[in-house]
Parts: sequence; C-alpha cells; structure tokens
Amino acid sequence: MLRLQTIICTFSLLSVAARADFKARNCSEVREACIEKGFSFAHVPVQEIPGEHLRVCPQGNTCCTQDMEDTFGQQSKQDFENLVDETSHDLRSTFVSRHKKFDEFFLELLENTERSLNEMFVRTYGKPYMQNSEVFENLFAELKRYYTGGNVNLEEMLNDFWSRLLERMFTLLNSQYVITEDYLECISKYTDQLKPFGDVPRKLKAQVTRAFIAARTFVQGLSVGREVAQRVSKVSSTPACIRALTKMLYCPVCQGMPAVKACRNYCLNVMKGCLANQADLDPEWNQYIDAMLLVAQRLEGPFNIESVMEPIDVKISEAIMNMQENSGQVTYQVFQGCGQPKPAGMTRSTRGVSDVFSARFRPYSPEERPTTAAGTSLDRLVLDIKEKLKLSKKFWSNLPEALCMEDRVTAGNASDEDCWNGHAKGRYFPEVQKDGLTNQVNNPEVVVDITRPDTFIRQQIMALRVMTNKLKNAYNGNDIYFQDLSDEGSGSGSGSGCTEVCPTDTDGAATEAPVVKADRSGPVDHSAWLHAPSVALPTILALSALALHRQYR
Repeated sequence: MLRLQTIICTFSLLSVAARADFKARNCSEVREACIEKGFSFAHVPVQEIPGEHLRVCPQGNTCCTQDMEDTFGQQSKQDFENLVDETSHDLRSTFVSRHKKFDEFFLELLENTERSLNEMFVRTYGKPYMQNSEVFENLFAELKRYYTGGNVNLEEMLNDFWSRLLERMFTLLNSQYVITEDYLECISKYTDQLKPFGDVPRKLKAQVTRAFIAARTFVQGLSVGREVAQRVSKVSSTPACIRALTKMLYCPVCQGMPAVKACRNYCLNVMKGCLANQADLDPEWNQYIDAMLLVAQRLEGPFNIESVMEPIDVKISEAIMNMQENSGQVTYQVFQGCGQPKPAGMTRSTRGVSDVFSARFRPYSPEERPTTAAGTSLDRLVLDIKEKLKLSKKFWSNLPEALCMEDRVTAGNASDEDCWNGHAKGRYFPEVQKDGLTNQVNNPEVVVDITRPDTFIRQQIMALRVMTNKLKNAYNGNDIYFQDLSDEGSGSGSGSGCTEVCPTDTDGAATEAPVVKADRSGPVDHSAWLHAPSVALPTILALSALALHRQYR
C-alpha cells in the first residue's frame, strides 16, 4: 500500500513538472513575432515540435516548420542586402551628388568664361571680332569636348588656336597685300621663331593644360568612385552566406526566443565571411581615395581651373596687344622668310577707322564680371569633397563593424550571456576573423572558398587601379589615355610633360608641341576683322587692349 502511494505521488509530481514544461515551450510569442515582422505563415505550431525537418537551425524541439525556415532563409538574404544598401547610402550619395556638383560647376565655368570673353571683345573690337568670332568659339568648343571626354590633344589644340589667330591678325595688319593660302602656310613655319604673341601662348598653354587635365581627371575619378560604390553595394550572397545569416537572424525565433539578438563577435564572423571579397576592395579603394585627395590639392592650388579661366579673355587680349606692338618686326621677318606678297591694288575698302569702331571702348565695371559658376566656388567644392573623401577611407573593411552595430542585428550592450551564439542563448567563444578572402579559411560560421575570388569584385579593383594611375598622372600635370566618349576613337596623351611634380608657379613652362597647321579648307577672308588701313589698326587695338589690361591688372 505504501509503495502504491509512493508511485502515485511520483506520477503526480511528474505530471505537474510536465505541465510546467509545456507552458514554457509554448510558441505563442513566436507567432506574435512573426505577425509583427510581416510574415503570414499558414501554420505556426502552437507548441514546440521535434525539429528533425530543419536544415539550418538546431534540430531539437522547435517552433518552426520547414516552410517557416525556408521563408526565413529568403528573408535573411533580403535583410542582408537591405542592411548593406542602407549602410552604404551615405557613401553612394556623396559620390553621386559631388560628381554632379563638380560637373555642373566646370561646365558652367566654361560657359561663363566664353560669354565673358565674347562680351568683352565685342565691346573692345566690335564688328572685326564678331566677323572672326568662330576662332574663339572653336577654342571653347574644343575645351568643352576635352573636358567631356573627347579625344583632344590640348597642346596641339592650343597651338592650332594661336596659329589661326596669327593668320587672321597678319592678314588684317597687311591688308594692302594679297595673302594666299600658300603664304599662310609659309607663315606657320615661322611661328615658334617669330613669337608674335609674346610669352602669353606658352604660359597660357601650361596653365590651361594642367588645369583641364586635373579638372577632367578629378570628375572622372568621382564618376568611377560613384560606379564602384553603387555596384559593390549590391551584394550577391552565396548559399553558405545565406545559411549563416538565417542561423544568426532567425534561428532564435525557431528556438522560441524571438527577442534575443546575435552576439556581436558572432555577427562579425558572419559578416566578415559574407563580405570577404568586398573587404579585398579596401586596399585599392584607399589608394584611390589618396590619389583623389592629391588631385584635390592641385585644384586648390596651381591647377585651379577657375583662376585660369576667369582672366583668359584679358590674357588673350594681352597677346593681341603684343602682336600689335611688334607687327612691324613680325611683318619684316615674315617677308624675309616668305617673300613679299603681291599688292592688293585699289580694291580694298578705304573706310575710316571710325566706321569700324562705331562705339568707344568701355571696359567692364566689377559688378559686370561673370557670376561664380553654379552658385559656388571651386575652393568651397574642394574643401567639402576632401572631408567626405577622408571619411570614406577603409569603408569596405569597416563594413562588417558597421552592420553589426545595428540594434536589429546584434544584442548591443546586452550581457555576453544574453545573446544568441548560433546554438543557444549564451556566450560566443570563437575568435573574430581578420578581414579579406584568404583570412576566412577557418571562419567558424561561413564556409568560404578562398581559392575562387569574386570576378565582379576583381573588375572593380581593376577599375580603381586604372583610375588611381590616371589621378597620379594628373597630379603631375600629365594626361594618359582616356577613351573618347563622343566617338570612341583612340585617345592621345596631352599634358605639360612633367615627369616629376610640376612647378607650382602659375607661369610654369609646358612642353612645346609641334605647331599644328591651321585648317584652311575654306577661302581666306581678307576683309575680315578690319577694312581700315593697316596703319590705323595697330594704334586702335593697342590702345584698347592696353586699357583693358590696366583695368584688370
């Protein structure tokens, strides 16, 4: 009888314990958590069931069906992609917005400069300039084509501009002669020896070439950074990575602990495994950022395109003044080398100078100077982008840290014992792996094939390497191959020819390229610019240019 009572008592205690245990394993919290997260499962167990069907989460008792685990796997992939996208948003938006700002600034600067020159020369030279304005229009068209990626050799293009200007000026200054195409061909051979425009072409070529190389390369660099950031931020997850993410993010739910988050070091190992290839981008990315910062320094200093372009109208006018002052000597030397051309006879117009210059030259007042391009200045733009670039260094190797700081991913400041370690609620013991593909060989959370680097990431590394080389050349004032974006022709190098760091003075010399012969496919207009006697023209233009020069000195 006593034995029977003992058995009944023991059975009663076991029944109470079983009921208490059943209450602890109720899956109602899991059901509520799934509804809160937006899942609409057809069936969520009321209480834990055996987990032999699970392929990722622990196979003990579980609150998840196989359908739930599969759905969690798909959602893990989406959650990870969203996390990377959100975390890299500031980086991507920086390159997108700054590329747009710099591009708008440089294009507007070109437009403002061309408009300023046109207005100044119309007021200074009037109709003679307007009849020959295409020489200057072609100059700005070629500068814009170079900046926008065209196959333009800057040195040759600038030499061609001065050759064209010399032809027009010589013809005007010697309007009493018939200047043929063959004669102009002869003149071009003596350009270097004559130096009709003084030292202005040499100085301006050095300044314009270095400034445009730096400006174009820097904007190209921003474009490459933008493309790389956008492409690499769109992560492609391997099956092993998705498995590890599912285990980290959703297996606590299956274990009946939907509120428990991953341990921080556990999260780091998962993210370092999933982002192993992205971390390998970091060394080349950092070198690219350093090269961008170097060119940014040039934009602030000797290669400042704003300080080069704004006074270009005055500098070209100074060159014209030099031509006027030395016209007698230039003409004599040309006659010595090419012979004296035939007289034009009495067919020339004999109108007075007052007929050509109907209005007295009036220089600009300060308020009439062109407004700053794009509502800002180059110095302000560069200061801003330098700070942003510095912040973007080591972005890809720091990405796992950034992702694991998210409260929705890790337990944050919770105790090491109160986080999910991949198996249960408790401390995570494995050490955190280093960055990069080769360092994931022993990653305890993600199986990574270190023998197969991601081809797509390697392509981005190569794009950064090529851009870094271009930036380093631009820092020294040199231009290397850029594909012609307009006609896909092969590019040819142009630049100052510096092999080391170029001089910082604004009058630094550039390599003298061979003189390019002007395009004379059309007839030579001997009546262009001026129909007045040649003796009066030098006096008027010299006085006008001198007044202009003093105005802006």
